[in-house]
Amino acid sequence: MTDLVVDTTPAAIPDRDERTVRLGDIGIAHENLRFNEPPDDDIPTLAATLKAAGQLQRLTVRPGRGRKEQPWMALDGRRRRLALGLLLDAGEIDADYPVTVYVETDPARQAAAVLLTNTAVPVHVADIIAAIGRMLKSKLTVSVIARALGYAEIDIKRLAALAGLPAAALSALKAGRMTLKQARLLARLPDTAEQAELAEAALDGHGFQDWRITERLDEGRVTGRDRRCALVDPVRYAEAGGRTETDLFGERAPVLLDPEILTDLWMRRARAIAAVFEADGIAVHVTAGPEPDLPDDLEALGYVYGGQLPADDMARYRAQREVFNARADAVRQTLAEACDPEAVDAAIVDMIRARVTADQTGCGGRVVTTMVMWPAAGTGVDVRCYTPEEPEMEDAGLPDGDLSDRVSAPPVYVAPEAPAPEPDTDGVNHALHTVRTDVATRGLVRALADDPGAALTALVARLFTLLVLRAHVTRSDSALAILATGFDPVDGRVIEALDGEVRQRLDDRRAAWQASGATVIAWVHALPHGEKMGLLAELTAISLDVRETRTSLIRRSARMEAAELAALCAADITLHWTPDVAFLQAHSKSLLLGMLESMGADDERARSLKKTELVDWVAEQAASRIWAPAGLSWTGPLPNEDQVTTDEDIGVDDPALDDDDGTGAFTVTPAGEAALGSAAA
Repeated sequence: MTDLVVDTTPAAIPDRDERTVRLGDIGIAHENLRFNEPPDDDIPTLAATLKAAGQLQRLTVRPGRGRKEQPWMALDGRRRRLALGLLLDAGEIDADYPVTVYVETDPARQAAAVLLTNTAVPVHVADIIAAIGRMLKSKLTVSVIARALGYAEIDIKRLAALAGLPAAALSALKAGRMTLKQARLLARLPDTAEQAELAEAALDGHGFQDWRITERLDEGRVTGRDRRCALVDPVRYAEAGGRTETDLFGERAPVLLDPEILTDLWMRRARAIAAVFEADGIAVHVTAGPEPDLPDDLEALGYVYGGQLPADDMARYRAQREVFNARADAVRQTLAEACDPEAVDAAIVDMIRARVTADQTGCGGRVVTTMVMWPAAGTGVDVRCYTPEEPEMEDAGLPDGDLSDRVSAPPVYVAPEAPAPEPDTDGVNHALHTVRTDVATRGLVRALADDPGAALTALVARLFTLLVLRAHVTRSDSALAILATGFDPVDGRVIEALDGEVRQRLDDRRAAWQASGATVIAWVHALPHGEKMGLLAELTAISLDVRETRTSLIRRSARMEAAELAALCAADITLHWTPDVAFLQAHSKSLLLGMLESMGADDERARSLKKTELVDWVAEQAASRIWAPAGLSWTGPLPNEDQVTTDEDIGVDDPALDDDDGTGAFTVTPAGEAALGSAAA
């Protein structure tokens, strides 16, 4: 059986001679390749479908030759003619029954019609859907229709589901106002009145905002991409009585109909892991929903960066963070390999122990007393550690002997001081002192201007003092009047692969300076030129701040500078980072779907995911493709104030851009035409 292959290559195709003739005037041409074959067993079924749905494909005929032939002889359509003959013999129709045919008089085209049987007549998929609807109303079953048309039952079931759409939907589909993918989405809505309303809007040219239907269908749905599923596999879920509903069209993720069973299974698994730490005296709160209310005197522990710890403690903290990251990767690998649950739980326990140790090291050795545990897609669980807040202690009222009992803070490094001449103020009033220092300043200005190397040392030392040591920030405390502010967002978040790497380098520079025992200027001046330039680059970089807190407050000058800098250093954020969960969580579902489309990972199943599942999916796809949004590159044009992009704009699908190629074995052309297989020929 050969499926129809539609050649979409533009070509000059002559208009075909289409006519309507009597059934009694049609015979089967002897040159038809199956002229001598007996009728097959499915001819009665085909006759039933023709009676129910009418004629979908035209027969191709030539004029009869001589008295022994009928006026029209079928070159293509033998089985349809035999099926119509059965209806004629049964009295269902008469010899005057109208049959639409294509008449071929050119010998070459007649030969092509014989040799290329089943290749001529495209039928729009909307006509097929309507025909199947008529077949179903005439009591034909799906299996009978499938056998008559020569396709799998699942293909007929999918088209049969579309047959229940309002007439306006099929009209919009045929007119190109709605895509086949959108029609399938519309068929999933349970409210027929709403279906009709949306179809009428599409038919009238108002567009089809399929994301609105997707969001409605997603309400309250839990799929296999839920974060709880990292610890609960489909087998355990099914064994516990959990039901799963698969999408008829295979486009949306399977839906877990019993999310309470999923939660119960995850909670049991997580509580077994939590029991290990509860035995160590840590209060563990396990939640698959909102975070629990915790006492106000608890302090959350997290990432620690430069200057918050003594050098030795900082080194131990970083080493322990590396241990935690390695164990987290081991958990991901164990889950991906579907290992024994006990092995997975053991790996998760090791990971959490490393997290507790790292957090305790980062807070100066304070003890973790409370932990919150919730689902995570990659590692099964994620945790946040808490420790009691330290009481604020005043020096006043404390005996000297009690000072050693207080919680020790990191020791303050006392920098060396360079020798400087004492000012000569004897007999000098304020005005004269001003004149003297003014002239001395001007003399140093000229000297420094004539020595670029010394000027570079001065600049780097001043920036180092401001941005790394965070000292001497006032004008009166420094010879240089240069001021600088480091990039320090209010939320305190550090992206380790981006600004975290720069902060790490500067922390190492701070430690090297302290170990040198020199003043900042002397230390900087002693650096090799390459080291000095590297430090200058790091200090300059950490002072960048191109944030914009409102869409109405666009810093155009800052953006222009950022674009120039990005071009100078060939900035490419994907060399070090791709969108992570923390970044993606702030985006709406429609924007996340737009990201998938931009990176070439658009998948209909993604539209059925819940927000948390979609965030994980986008992060995974971005990492595998080494992709980041173009808006993070600083190389694009400035935004147009007159053009506002909304979620609704992003969520609207343009039917002209839809590359959906139809359902099952039906071949759909760009014009929306579907070709039936040879079973109907």
